[in-house]
Amino acid sequence: MGGVAGLADFYPTQLVKTRWIMSQSTLSDPKRREQSSLTPQSAVQSFEAKRTAAPSRLEKWLTVRMLQAIGNPPIALVLWDGSTVSGTPGPTCGRVAIHDRRTLLEIALDPLLYFGEAYSDGRIDVAGSLPSLLSAVYRHRPSSGMSSLFRRMLDNIESFVDGNSLNGSRLNIHHHYDIGDDFYQLWLDREMLYTCAYFPTPESELEAAQRAKMEYVCRKLHLKPGETVVEAGCGWGALARYMARHHGVVVKAYNISRNQIAYARQKAREQGLDGQVEFVEDDYRNISGSFDVFVSVGMLEHVGVRHYQDLSAVVDRCLGDRGRGLIHSIGQVHRGRELNPWIRRRIFPGAYPPALSEMVQLVESAGFGVLDTENLRLHYARTLEHWLARFEASAERVAAMFDDRFVRMWRLYLAGSAASFTAGSLHLFQVVFARPADNEVPWTRSALYADCRSGGQ
Repeated sequence: MGGVAGLADFYPTQLVKTRWIMSQSTLSDPKRREQSSLTPQSAVQSFEAKRTAAPSRLEKWLTVRMLQAIGNPPIALVLWDGSTVSGTPGPTCGRVAIHDRRTLLEIALDPLLYFGEAYSDGRIDVAGSLPSLLSAVYRHRPSSGMSSLFRRMLDNIESFVDGNSLNGSRLNIHHHYDIGDDFYQLWLDREMLYTCAYFPTPESELEAAQRAKMEYVCRKLHLKPGETVVEAGCGWGALARYMARHHGVVVKAYNISRNQIAYARQKAREQGLDGQVEFVEDDYRNISGSFDVFVSVGMLEHVGVRHYQDLSAVVDRCLGDRGRGLIHSIGQVHRGRELNPWIRRRIFPGAYPPALSEMVQLVESAGFGVLDTENLRLHYARTLEHWLARFEASAERVAAMFDDRFVRMWRLYLAGSAASFTAGSLHLFQVVFARPADNEVPWTRSALYADCRSGGQ
């Protein structure tokens, strides 16, 4: 653990040690030693007493100001002595218990980072529905967000670091996707799709919704048997196998996650598709060859704005005069706003959700025309609700694989993501594009919805 969080975790223990060492060096005089009763145990007790002493008037004022800064959402903050501060006089949708003053001060300094750190550590607890509480916070926060001056300074410093170079991207992907297929199998669908599902009806089950998503993507691409498709960022390979099996295309799929590529190749062999689907362990920037169709589902978030032109050049060089494609990505309406810093540190290093205008610019700079855009925000909120419910059902097994802190960390990530899509802080964009002179495009969108519930089965 590094950076500011590392210092925060180091601070209490080191403070006690420092006090003890200083006491020994300054009490070499026998007379002064007799006047002091400081021992390691009493030093710890003294520090703990100060850490949990009743909140001062200043700290209570700070708590009120924190709620005001995020728009006074209908939540209550419960301090370590049991006193409560509410954002509104009416009923609340949840209570956040802050267990000590250090945690309060950290959250006041940088709420976007330290709320996640403190929740993961168990230094704060939430009574009530975590997704509902977070959704209320997101809905009430000012349009300028919740970034402190300290956070904006850190974001500016971090913007100079390119975390999505060839080597950096591999490290980022390894951090998230190579932590064990058995973990993801606990809460994803059977095909291991870790992207937004498409729910033909709000009541659809996750398995059916993920099949429907794959079919929906295929229909938007108007795949024809015998065509060649290149996929950038293929996950565990479900979409590549689906395109080959149900639409008769030949697929070359790229991914830099070693675990995912190994899983995808094994599944292709088991299903007799290894002659029709090739899984390549390599970066999207190294895609070579010519194809009829380009598709990328859930990779653009990991590319980084600095490398949009790299991806644009790849799409341009690998598609012919009648090439077409689809990019599916988490996005936002605030161009340039960084992803939550806690998510960037603990969950998705190097991630950035683009604005729709940035996705369109990426496509158009490669000489393509946009045919269709769609926002599936509520579909992703529903997908995350399913993932969170499955995750909670397997929480004990996850704790056995990792530890309790990991469980709390991923619970907050899934709940916070669901809340972000529900509240409109995050969106899910699909952009379909083709060469400007391609006239073999459909007249209407009717084919997308014909018997969509079947999911192509």
